[in-house]
Amino acid sequence: MRVLSVVGARPNFMKAAPLVRLLHARPNEFPHLLVHTGQHYDARMSESFFDDLKIPAPDVNLEVGSGSHAETTGRVMIAIEPVMAEFRPDLVVVFGDVNSTMAAAITAKKLNVAVAHVEAGLRSLDRSMPEEINRLCTDAIADLLFTTDRIAGENLLREGHPADHIHFVGNLMIDTLVAFRDAAAAMRMTDRLGLVPGGFATLTLHRPSNVDDADTLRGILEAIAELGAEMPILFPVHPRTRKRIADFGLDRFLGGEGRENGIRPVEPLGYLEFLSLNMSARLALTDSGGIQEETTVLGVPCVTLRKNTERPITVLEGTNRLVGSSPKRIRAGIAEALAGASTPRRPELWDGHAAERVMAVLERDR
Repeated sequence: MRVLSVVGARPNFMKAAPLVRLLHARPNEFPHLLVHTGQHYDARMSESFFDDLKIPAPDVNLEVGSGSHAETTGRVMIAIEPVMAEFRPDLVVVFGDVNSTMAAAITAKKLNVAVAHVEAGLRSLDRSMPEEINRLCTDAIADLLFTTDRIAGENLLREGHPADHIHFVGNLMIDTLVAFRDAAAAMRMTDRLGLVPGGFATLTLHRPSNVDDADTLRGILEAIAELGAEMPILFPVHPRTRKRIADFGLDRFLGGEGRENGIRPVEPLGYLEFLSLNMSARLALTDSGGIQEETTVLGVPCVTLRKNTERPITVLEGTNRLVGSSPKRIRAGIAEALAGASTPRRPELWDGHAAERVMAVLERDR
């Protein structure tokens, strides 16, 4: 079975890495090509990044760059078609919900190539989110639907997907966390940043709905700054978010690195660096998807600055609380999280062996 895997942004590599390692270990049975579309340019995607996570560097980098959703999707489709035509895969594997995921899936099906979607069936039920459209379109044409939890499988069945197309394998992102948890701990990021384990919070903030409106962003920062009066909040600032904060004149909410408490902005961190911090954090505040999953496994309280999530399992069984962007709800969510009002449990099959289950399905279909 000739397999072509497609990634478009750094989070995709965290999901692809455990499966790619297994495919590369069996080159005669599964000739494999790893394609990075270059949808998101990331200066930290250096050779050391791949070495740290034992991820082979991409065989092909399409370097399509950023742009509008239509521009990115079109560029990926145009650039990846000749790669598929030359490699002649039997299966194209796509991950997550970025534009590259949908674009590669559509291109493969137009070439009559089977598609596997890793992380299928996740639904926020909010079609104003570009990622939701990508998820729906990709799943609609995929031949193999690999799900992270039973809720995702139920979503797919409700949408009319055949049961034999759906494979509950667990969460490949957690495979990566389990594999590199010790390496992350050894980085001792708390020592490097002068933090006390259990005495600080982390923050990520990048979604347009949170950062593109001045009043919304001001309210979020005001509420979080109140927590900053009690403990340091490490904030790796996304370049787009940093620009919005400056444009809206909200720099007053950010402290300097020399301040003991407050919101402490730092440059974007690598995967292992940020995992090292979250392992020791008292609380995580985020509008990201993956951090909701990681904190659930780490047992760290998570306050998600969104009104919905495509990962409801993290709310039902994990440490996650949805609070939206309302300052009142953010304050209440922080208070509840710090009070430890729930007892989380690790979701089923989030055990570090999801990639092995994917490989078992591929072996059966080979």
